[in-house]
Amino acid sequence: MDNRPDRKELLDRRSFLRSGAMATGALAAGAFAAGPAAAAGSPGAEVAGSTEGARIARQEPTEFVHACMTLPYRFFPLERALTGIKGAGFDHVTWGTTHQEGGESRPVLATDASTSEASELARRCRDMGLEPVKMFSLVYPDHDNAIEVLTNRIRQAEAAGIEQVLTFGAVDGGDPAVWVEVFKELGPIAADHNVTLVMKQHGGWTTGTGQALAWIVREVDHPNVWMSYDAGNVFWYLEVDPIPDIRTCADLIRGFCLKDGRMLPRKASNGIGYGDIDHYRLFEPVAFTGRKIILAYENIFPPYIGNPESPEQVDEWARFAREFMVNVLNGLQRVGPAES
Repeated sequence: MDNRPDRKELLDRRSFLRSGAMATGALAAGAFAAGPAAAAGSPGAEVAGSTEGARIARQEPTEFVHACMTLPYRFFPLERALTGIKGAGFDHVTWGTTHQEGGESRPVLATDASTSEASELARRCRDMGLEPVKMFSLVYPDHDNAIEVLTNRIRQAEAAGIEQVLTFGAVDGGDPAVWVEVFKELGPIAADHNVTLVMKQHGGWTTGTGQALAWIVREVDHPNVWMSYDAGNVFWYLEVDPIPDIRTCADLIRGFCLKDGRMLPRKASNGIGYGDIDHYRLFEPVAFTGRKIILAYENIFPPYIGNPESPEQVDEWARFAREFMVNVLNGLQRVGPAES
């Protein structure tokens, strides 16, 4: 049966989010509209319980792995990124995507790089006290060369001892049926190399929400194909509230790409802790899964102040982001599972 989310349903949620922000100003105060305790009859409340199988039976606390991306340091050399990430208190790192080296932009690891290059980069990270756990694929699943590029990324990840390869679609979405076909072919390849493929939201009604990707993951139905939820992208591209959306796919999440967003004083995409998304509510459905979930810190910048002037400034933002999330998750897990 085709359980793909209806575009009108998503539009209703988008309208609810925008009207809530404009009518009450609650977003500016950090109280994100249509949370899990949304008023009865609201679109958010309806969505929160609309998908079967999304509720997770409460187990042991989730093991959250904090892995800063090198991406926030893209204006600076990779070596400086690794130094800063370690200095900000991280023990794990996510590779992505390019850095300024000698006045030009160079990839962290080219898509056609050899497995020995991947292994060497991983060694450099470990020598600095950083365990690499996730890497960008840099190819959309519906590109003609997706199978070729993702297969090589899987091999690179295995050589580097990296657990997850991250992929996503174009900002205008993609064809879910093509994604299903591609991931069904790639799932066994990933399994052969002990790597997990995770997809995230990146705009477009067909692939831009957790509910949309949940349909794909369930159709693929392979133990090496899961989701890396990106609440900031759900907020930014579609203006859909991620709080009810994540409840439609919480059982499928094996990672997060962390970023936040704001509606007021003007719309912005920014780092966690500076925006309108309530991360206590966002993470409550996955706080007690008994599994490991990798948190990739993708956007750590405050809103409205522009790009960093120095790598030391990025260091400060990285430290703040990690401490913010550690406090959120420690608080959730200390309180214990919420009542269903």
